[in-house]
Amino acid sequence: MSADARTPAVAAATDAPLVEVRGLTVEFPVDDGGSVRAVDGLDFTLRAGQALGIVGESGSGKSTVAFDLLGLHRGTGARLGGTVRVAGVDPHTAEGGELTSLRGRLAAMVFQDPLSALDPYYAIGDQIAEVLRTHRQVTRRAARARAVEVLDRVGIPDAARRSRLRPHEFSGGMRQRALIAMALACEPRLLIADEPTTALDVTVQAQILDLLHDLRAETGAGLILVTHDLGVVAGSVDEVLVMKDGRAVEHGGVAEVLGSPREPYTRALVGAVPRLDAVREPEPVAATADAAGGSGDVLLEATGLRKEFGGRGGRLTAVDDVSLTVRRGETLGVVGESGSGKTTLGRMLVRLLEPTAGRLVYDGRDIGGLGERRLRPIRRELQMVFQDPVSSLNPRRSIGESIADPLRAAGSLTDRQVVTRVRELLERVGLDPDWYHRYPHEFSGGQRQRVGIARALAPEPKLIVCDEPVSALDVTTQAQVVALLGELRRELGLSLVFVAHDLAVVRQVSDRVAVMRAGRVVEHGTADQIYDSPQHAYTKGLLAAVPVLDPEESAQRRAARRALVRG
Repeated sequence: MSADARTPAVAAATDAPLVEVRGLTVEFPVDDGGSVRAVDGLDFTLRAGQALGIVGESGSGKSTVAFDLLGLHRGTGARLGGTVRVAGVDPHTAEGGELTSLRGRLAAMVFQDPLSALDPYYAIGDQIAEVLRTHRQVTRRAARARAVEVLDRVGIPDAARRSRLRPHEFSGGMRQRALIAMALACEPRLLIADEPTTALDVTVQAQILDLLHDLRAETGAGLILVTHDLGVVAGSVDEVLVMKDGRAVEHGGVAEVLGSPREPYTRALVGAVPRLDAVREPEPVAATADAAGGSGDVLLEATGLRKEFGGRGGRLTAVDDVSLTVRRGETLGVVGESGSGKTTLGRMLVRLLEPTAGRLVYDGRDIGGLGERRLRPIRRELQMVFQDPVSSLNPRRSIGESIADPLRAAGSLTDRQVVTRVRELLERVGLDPDWYHRYPHEFSGGQRQRVGIARALAPEPKLIVCDEPVSALDVTTQAQVVALLGELRRELGLSLVFVAHDLAVVRQVSDRVAVMRAGRVVEHGTADQIYDSPQHAYTKGLLAAVPVLDPEESAQRRAARRALVRG
């Protein structure tokens, strides 16, 4: 942005901090007439060109801070206190053109969920052009040309053609790049990225973080990166602000905070981060199987599984000739990027999807060709924990009744026995049995996932497929859910198939690992073999993209990725 294009407020604040927050408080009203304080007396400063990571568990107040910097709480009933300046503008009091200039021209936000942030009815390029025309006096043609330019800058291939596509025609990673392009359109002085890589696979996450790093270096813009993933901030920011219950508990240089945290809360966050180099003590499969009355033999065997979707207009092969086994009492990890076929495979293993071809043998019996009536008794023994507990739980029914569904369907228990069993299951997964009559919206993300696990446990299964069960959870909640699954496996003799794109979590829980790419298993072995001595180039690339807590190592990995691309 040229000097003469700056607003007077910005020009006057050239030598001042880009962001200055003093004593910020944000309170939201609640139904009983009181209020909850989401941010409590927060102070921090960001100068031009710097990057600050704001980290903490869900509910710590970090996203509330990010939203306040653009004045997005105004008109919501929130009570705001303290002073905030962003490029010289007060987001609490700015009006008219000054507020419009703040939101897009001086500062811009990259939101967590691009599907909800992008309009599904309009082409990506048109949406970016509209942002530009809101803040600058340019022609439609010039705005469209700028949209193509920024899409190309963020790495969208064939940007001119793809600018005419709608959001649903982009992959998750491309939608996130499109949001970054939209934020860059007016060359803002500050980028605010709110959980920009949540639920993205490791290679796409690395690409997005590298992009943000390069853009900051090229444009001199400041960056505020909000995330629950400490590995994400390690190689992306200069300083880290750790939040808990609306307050700052630690603030300092990224290497200092992550390498030598002072506060117990920060140490707990760092300790909860799953690591690739953490060696899991393997439990003898035979020992866990003996507890379940088995002998460590094969419980489920898939041979040549194939799944095609589509019709006469074209066929898509999602899973192609996959063969694997799951033994009694073990955990098989399945990893791969989005679109690799791992979720489709998991659904076929529990017969939620009918294979197009191949053989599926469960407990010595071929179940691939069984009809629904003959399959029904087996379904009780094959269960699934889904990625998104919000969409898998009926919002109009209490969580107790959702857990009770498979018990009532079996018809072998009285109503009193069903309620007793559900209360036992709630307690077993770490929830209060008295929450039976509460609804899904009353629970946190981690609690809803525990509900999903309790529902899967209700029919006393022998095998549970867990499809990305911790992908959207903060590190401490993630660690709790992973520990719970481990306890259940040991105590109940369960077999687990753990489907995930987070390779560090998979190593933590798995005895064996299958690596999928484009519908096929490209590598398969024990967890130690896959992680310590990967053979396939794709596996090596996945492992190289996993975030690490050491900023120096993170910088080295970024340089190696750049060299590979230039290659």
